[in-house]
Amino acid sequence: MSKYNKLWEYLKENNKVNYKISYEKIKNILGFEIDHSFLTYKKEAKQYGYEVGKISMKEKTIIFNKI
Repeated sequence: MSKYNKLWEYLKENNKVNYKISYEKIKNILGFEIDHSFLTYKKEAKQYGYEVGKISMKEKTIIFNKI
């Protein structure tokens, strides 16, 4: 079980075509802040029908796109 499962489930349950989620919202979903390990785990999103689009360090957001 991945530490990011709550985030992947959130994406799947809400079933939007595109998401632009702030780091703060992700922290609220997961209960912890994302860190550099997210880059390793991001491939897991595909199992839930999403892929990671743009990660903006400046805006502190991540874009997820439905596959």
